[in-house]
Parts: sequence; C-alpha cells; structure tokens
Amino acid sequence: MKDKTLSSNYSFKGTIWLFMLVLSSFMYVANAQQRNVQGMVTDPNGEPIIGASIVVKGTTNGTITDFDGKFTLSNVPEKGIITITYIGYKGQDIPVAGKSTLKVTLAEDTETLDEVVVVGYGTQKKSDVTGSMVSVGAKELKSRPTANVFEAMQGKAAGVDIRTSDRPGEVGDIFIRGSRSLSASSQPLYVVDGVPLNGTVGKTHEENLDNVSPRGGTLESLNPSDIESVEVLKDASATAIYGSRGANGVILITTKRGKEGKFTFSYAGSVSTDNIKDRTTWMSAGDYLTWRRWAYYYSDPNKYPRGDEPTIENDKQIFNAASDPYAWANIERGWSGNTWDGSKVQTTDWADYVTQTGITTEHTISGSGGSEKNHSYVSFGWLKNEGTIKGQDYTRYTAKINNDMKLTEWLTLAASINATYSVQNYGMSNDGGTTSGPRSAYAAAMRNLPYAVAYDDEGKRIEYPGADSKIKTVIDEWNYSTDERKVFRALGSFYAQLNFGKIWKPLEGLSYKLNFGPDFRYYRRGMFNSAESTNREGLNYASLTKSTDFSWTLDNLIYYNRTIGKHDFGFTFLQTATKYEYEANNMSGEGIPLESSLWNAFKSLSSLKSWESSLTEKQLLSYMARMNYTYKGRYMLTASVRRDGASQLADGHKWATFPSVALGWRIDQEEFLKEISWISQLKLRLGYGVTGNSAITPYQTKGGISSLYYPFGPNPTQGYIAYENEAGITNTLANQNLGWEKTAQWNIGVDFNFFNGRINGIVDVYTSKTTDLLMAQSIPTLTGYARTYANVGKTKNFGYDLTFNFVPVRTKDFEWNIGVNAAYSRNEIVSLANGKEDDPANGWFIGESTNSIYTYESAGLWKEEDRADMEKFNANGHDFQIGMARPVDQNGDYKIDANNDRTIVGHYDPRWTLGLNTNFTYKGWDLGIQLYGRMGFKYYDSSVWVGGRYNVRDYDYYNENNKNAAHPKPIYDEGGKDAYYNETYLKNGSYLKIRNISLGYTFPNRLLTHTGLSALRMYAQIKNPGYIFSGCKTLDLDTYSTVSYTHLTLPTICNSNTYNSGFTFGLNLSF
Repeated sequence: MKDKTLSSNYSFKGTIWLFMLVLSSFMYVANAQQRNVQGMVTDPNGEPIIGASIVVKGTTNGTITDFDGKFTLSNVPEKGIITITYIGYKGQDIPVAGKSTLKVTLAEDTETLDEVVVVGYGTQKKSDVTGSMVSVGAKELKSRPTANVFEAMQGKAAGVDIRTSDRPGEVGDIFIRGSRSLSASSQPLYVVDGVPLNGTVGKTHEENLDNVSPRGGTLESLNPSDIESVEVLKDASATAIYGSRGANGVILITTKRGKEGKFTFSYAGSVSTDNIKDRTTWMSAGDYLTWRRWAYYYSDPNKYPRGDEPTIENDKQIFNAASDPYAWANIERGWSGNTWDGSKVQTTDWADYVTQTGITTEHTISGSGGSEKNHSYVSFGWLKNEGTIKGQDYTRYTAKINNDMKLTEWLTLAASINATYSVQNYGMSNDGGTTSGPRSAYAAAMRNLPYAVAYDDEGKRIEYPGADSKIKTVIDEWNYSTDERKVFRALGSFYAQLNFGKIWKPLEGLSYKLNFGPDFRYYRRGMFNSAESTNREGLNYASLTKSTDFSWTLDNLIYYNRTIGKHDFGFTFLQTATKYEYEANNMSGEGIPLESSLWNAFKSLSSLKSWESSLTEKQLLSYMARMNYTYKGRYMLTASVRRDGASQLADGHKWATFPSVALGWRIDQEEFLKEISWISQLKLRLGYGVTGNSAITPYQTKGGISSLYYPFGPNPTQGYIAYENEAGITNTLANQNLGWEKTAQWNIGVDFNFFNGRINGIVDVYTSKTTDLLMAQSIPTLTGYARTYANVGKTKNFGYDLTFNFVPVRTKDFEWNIGVNAAYSRNEIVSLANGKEDDPANGWFIGESTNSIYTYESAGLWKEEDRADMEKFNANGHDFQIGMARPVDQNGDYKIDANNDRTIVGHYDPRWTLGLNTNFTYKGWDLGIQLYGRMGFKYYDSSVWVGGRYNVRDYDYYNENNKNAAHPKPIYDEGGKDAYYNETYLKNGSYLKIRNISLGYTFPNRLLTHTGLSALRMYAQIKNPGYIFSGCKTLDLDTYSTVSYTHLTLPTICNSNTYNSGFTFGLNLSF
C-alpha cells in the first residue's frame, strides 16, 4: 500500500512537471512570435506628427506618438500589420515582417472624394452624392474668427448670399439661390445635429417696422468654435427629404463630438478692435450754410438773397440766431471782418460724440477624448462685443457637452446639449417714439447740424442744437435710451441606435435610430426711453416683452444597407413629429415716476398704454422614404418621397407630398477614362424634386374673434364678433383652402477633380418654378370683406453656381491656392392674383424680378434749354422749375402720373454673388486674402432730401454757379417741393470688397516638444480694409437690408453708409 501511494504521488508530480514544461514551451514559442516595435512618424516636411494613432490591425493593442513623433508598441505579432492614422493625412498599413524599427512618412490627404458628408438623416461618401450641395469644414470656418456662423460662411459657398450686420448681437440674412416667394419667408431651414430648428414666430420691434420675417431662434445659440462642419443643400433633390420646409434650401450643421484617444484640451481666443468707417463725406459747416441759403433762395427768390450773396441779417433769420445763440456765435466767426468766409466756421463732428473703438474679446476652451466605447466633448465659450457706437454691446456665454457611448456592439447611445445665455444692449431705440426716427445714435448724430454746438457755456447739453424743433441732440443718448434683450437657449440632441446585424448575422445592414431633439428659447426685452431721448417728446416710455419658444422633434429612423455583388443598396425610412409652442406677453406705459426703475415699475401707473398676451401652437407630422442605389461604384440613383401634415391648415388641405429623384454617373470610373491619370474625379449629376414653403402662419385659415358686451336685460352680456370686422381692422376673409407654396426644381451638375486635387470644382445649373404663392386677392365687398388670401401666384427662377479651386504652385515648403465661387440667379414673376395682370400697387409685374424697382425714370434735371417743354407740363398742373429733377414722360402726354409714367428701372436683387479666396503657405506661415462682392443690381446712393433742412452729405447739387449738376437744387420746404428728386440717385450697386486679410504662424512640432503643447498657432487679421470697386460711393452694401414698405418707397437703410473695420489677434493651442 505504501509503495503504491508513493508511486501515485510521484506520478502526480511528474504530470505537473510535464505540464509546466509543455506550457513553458508554448510560452517560449509565443514570445518568440511577438516583438516590440519602435518607430517615428513624420509629415512630408520631416516634422514629427504628435498624437498619431498606432494600432495592431484587428486588435485593440495600440498607442500614440509622443512629442517627438516616436512610439513603442509591445506584443506585436511577427506577421502582424500596424495601422498608422492621423487626421488630415492618408493612413498606412505596414506589415511588421520581422522589423523592430519603423520610420513612416504620412502623406497629406489631398484626396477628398471619399470624404463623408452629412446629407440629411444620414451620411454619404462625397463621391456618391447626387444632389447639389457644398460642404464647409472646421478649417475653413476657423480661418476667420466671427461672432456667429453666418459671417464665418460668407464667401465660402457658391449660391449662398449672406448679409451681415455690424450691430453687436445681430444675425444677418441668408439666401440660397435667391428669393422665390413674394410673401413667405425666403430663409432656409437649419438642422443642427439632426434636429430641425423652429425659428421663433415672435418679431422684434425692428422686424415689425420693416415687415420682415423674424431672425431669432436660428443660430444664436451656437459658438462657431463648436462647429465641425456645415453642409448646404441647395437643389430640390437634396432638400425634398425635408418636405414642406425645404424650398429655400437646408443648412446642416454638425457640431463637434468626442474623439477616441487621450483626453486633450484646446483653447481658442481672440481680441478685435474695430472703428466705424463712414463712406459718406458730410458737408462742412461752411458748405452746409451755403447749401441752406440756396434752399431758402429757391423757396422765394424775392425774399431771400442768393446762396453766394449772403447777408448777416438774412442769416440771423434763417439760422435762428435768437433761439440758439451758441450756434449763432459759431456762424458769426464767418462774418468776422464783415465779409463772409465759411472756412472760419467750426464744423462740429457729431459722430465723434457717439462712436468709440469697439473691442471684441472671445475665449473658448474645449476638451475631447475617451475610449473606443465612451468618448466625450465639452466646451465653454465667452464673447464680449463692445460696439463702435456707444450704448451697443453684446455678451454671450456658451456651453456644449456631448457624450457617445457604445454600450454593446449593437447599441449606441449619444447625448448632446448646446446652451447659451446672452445679453444684448441694442442701443438707441425708436420704440414708443416716431417710427420715422433714427434707429441708432450714429444715425441721430448725422441729423444734427454741422454748425450747431453740443454744449452751452456752462457745459450743459443743448437740447435742440440749431433751434430746430425736429432735430434733437444726440449727446448722452445712451443714458436716456435703454433697450436690453436677454436670451437663454438650450438645444438638445439625444439618440439611441440599434444595429440588428450585430445581434443576428442575417440582419446585417439593418439598424434603427430613435432621435429626440428638444429646443427651448427664452427671450426678454426691456426698453426705456426717457423724455430726454432723441426719439421722445414729453413723457418717458417703457415696455416689457417676455416670450418662450419650446419645440421638440421625435424621429424614428430605419436604415438598411446591403451590397449584392456590384449592387449597393441603401434604404432610409422616417417617421417624424414636431410640436412647437410660442407664448408671449408684453406691456407698455408712459410717465414712469422713477426713471431709474426702467421697465420694472408698471405698478406705479394708473393705466397702461398697451398690453397683450398670446399663445401659438402648431404641429407637423411627416413620413419619408429614401433609396440610394449604386451599380459598379459609378452609376447612382437617389429617390425619395416625403409626406407632410401640418396642423395650421384646414381639414382636407393638411397633407402634401414632396418627391425627388437624382441620378449620378462617375464617368472617371469608366474604362475609357481609367487610363487618363490626371482625372481624379469626373461626375455628372441630374436631379428633380418638389419642396414646400411654410407660407401659412398658425390660425391664418381661421377667422379671429374678439369679445364685446351688448345690452340684454338689466346687465351687459358678453358676446363675440369677427375680429376682422372690428372698426379699424383690415377686412380680410379667412380662407380654409390655403395650402403650401410648392417649388419644383431641376438641377444638372458636374463635379471634377484633376491632377490629384490641383484643379477641382463644381458647376451647377438649375431652374425652378414656385406655384400656389400665398397672395392677397380682392373680393366683392358684398361678402362683408375687402380681400382674402389665396394660393394663386407663380414665380420661376434660373441660375448657376460655379466653384473652382486651383493650386498653381505646390512645393515641399510652399503652396499657393485660389478659391473662386460665383453664382448667378434671376427670379421672375409668372402670374399673380389676377392671372397675367400686373399688380402695380405692390410693385409686382409679370416677367419681372420679384424685387423690381418700379418708379419714374430720370431724365436728369430741367435746364434752361428745356423751358419750352417744361411749360407744357406746368400747363397740365405741374410746378416744375429749372434745376428740379426731370422724370421721363413715358407716354408723351406732357403729364407725369403714376399710372402711365412709372416703369421698371432695375431691381434690388443682385444677379451675381462672388467670393474670392487666395492663400499662401510657407512652412509654418500662412497668408490669406478674402474678397466678396455682389453684381448686377441697382440701388439708391444715399439720396439727399431737397427740403434744405437736415444735415446732408457733400454732393453735386444745382445752383446758379453749377447748372450742369447731377442732382436737383434744394428748396426749403418741410414737405419738399421736388417730388422726383430721388430718381437722380439710382446707381449701379455692384461692388467687390476686401473682407479679410490674415497672417498666421503655426509652430512646428519640434519647437513644442518640451512645452507640453501639441499644437500652437498665432494669427493677425485685418477686417474690411476697403473696396476694389463700388458703384455706390456713399453706401456699404455689404451690410444693407432690402426692406421696402408696400414696395413703393425706397429700401430702408440701417446705418448702411457705415461699416466696421479693424484688427484681430488670435491664439489657438492644444495640450
């Protein structure tokens, strides 16, 4: 027994030793088959690349390069493959093949054909896109630091016309391929991280005055530094997937997300200084006094002396010597020595009192990183913009957080929140004053008379300088007018995506995505105008407005992608619902007892001047299906159909269908072109689609009601009456048959890329027809109403977009590239409310542009040789004089009347928009120049009112010593005797402006090795240094606003004779 036990023990021990021996052998062999690999990664210039990803292909074994571009990777299989990648460079797969040391040079990725772009409800390779679109990446957006996304995009995309504002906190307008509608908004749809934004229906005071669509609720919450890319969908085949909201184009904004890898931090900061530039040259005090004397002379030559023959007695009378002795004391300087010398009169620079050097400071700090299964991005931003006009400033705080979690191979969750809080001091307001009053302190300053002075001998401001009751001083206006606007905005995007193919192999390619996007906006405006304000007389005025916008969008998406041989299929199915709610209330009052309480003391008033509250709700339910098909990687088909149902339409008219189809042909993939090495890409596209425009506001199809009390029995009884039939309300009959405006568009385009990216571009030609325009239509008054709205009009649009990029020089250290984008667009009215009949009352004419200039054509001025003809007009009731404006008598009846003699003399819409960008890079240095222009339109070049009263610019006017002048003589008269003076100021509005010149330096990685930084760039920029050419010499049409009242008067110009010019210094770094 004992021997047997011992034998068993020895047998057991032997087995263990044998097992350990075998295991050791396997471990030895395994270790012999794995090794450590060291290496270095550089760029084509030999600079080390920091943070390049080094991974053993097919495993999670990886590392990144250090500050010297070096790496060490352990446990690399003998026959393994190492994958090396870095953003902006072409990745490489390198077989180990027994090597222990690698030296790798990554080539720059100049090939963008397989770049993935956002196309709406998904992504596509750029080479597979069949619709017309343009993509602007983070690099282009960062090349010019701006306060909002609008400005960052200007001049970067063909067919996208962006008009900006220099007022701090104001966003501009954006038009994609011109304007198609007569009444509805022409603003595009914005989609942020897959969530369509619902802009507010609430209007600011200025938007109400101008009768334009509200601009709020679009991109005010986004920090440009948080944006990864912007895609602009231009043609209907691309935008039809957004159905009733895609007629004016779609702008897809993708914000930054966390990236896998070590958590890195970045900082972007800049400081800018701006000064206001006035393109108008204003008259000196001496010239103005002479001009005004001529105005009095021409009003009554028998009473007043000629402008060049002044008398001190006459000057005392016409310049109110007794009422403003300080202004008269200045005029008396010119009479020293008893002869007139206008150069001795001091000119008051009123602009100097209201302007300042504007300083803008912006800081953004962000962080990104994480593992393969959980990565995040977070950023915080602060912007402080002090305007160039005193009293105007804007402060914005932004925050963004994003987290992507891959819980399993088949389930991904993601959440993203963009939030902002901003305070805008709008500056001087004319709310509560006269609507014709100036809207800024600068505009008010330019009304003040150049010979008048600001203060009296005791240092007190003179309330009416020059003693003109219509010209109130602008001194310290920012202390008497407060317009504070606060906005809080939070935009979320949350989604969950299930990949069924990872659960069950037969379902490979099938996935489901649930996307939820809430959007909240709070707006508060407090406005106070003291009785001392320029736009007030008598009592002070205050108003308080509060509003909230809340909307949510819920998307259910099913994707299915499958490849069968040479056939690639992609299907997208969507069910989406959107609900929007807007709630607002406002109140106003006069005579606030304690002015320091501003808009917070309405309780102290016995009654309010006005009060109102409102609630607006609307919903949209939609279904969409899309198919993408590719054969052999060269023949492409995209087809979609979307059906929308809108709550604001009446039963039977709620639903509309929007189809699209597009074809693509990768000609470069054909056998007959494959041997041509210099053709990198050549693709032909053809698309057709139908989109809609939300021309119907909520409740427009329903008749409004209001309460009233009528006698019934002993007490008044409450009842209701149709709101439209109340006294003072325009009689408009509600129409329950109203529907969407619809736009059908064809687009043909060519994408090309030659010589490995040295020459590339896009050419698109399009035509569109918009039907069922929402228009007012007169109806028989026996119905009890004067008019109704109906879908009766048609317009059409034709144009082409051109994008060209060239790299004339590319060497190891130096590169020069040129980018040109140009667009031509022409819209035309096809039919109106009464078919082919013109509508002169609204300035709409068949066959003409939607924004035509319908007025009297100028024939210059009446001259002495025209006296015989002039007398024939005067015999028919006119009162023309030599030196007045002469309109063209279109029908030759010697009578100027609105029905027969007005004609189309031009249009306000630019036919051409142009962006030019050129960049030079030498090693770490870069120099960029950006130009932007508009061509092919007309505009009124700062018309001078001939009434001879307010301050005026220096211009060529008629007088007895200048009878060949371009513009009519002044005639002092409050109403103005020369009704046609404006027509002499219509000019060619074309211009080309230098928007930006930038110089920057990116430090090489070798200099950052011991700093702890992974990237460092410093730059300086010159903003708006000047013009190449301009048809209007006194206006800056880069920031103009084409707003007209009933299309009969001139467009309202808001500070359009000025623009801001200055310098920016910035710093970007990562660590």
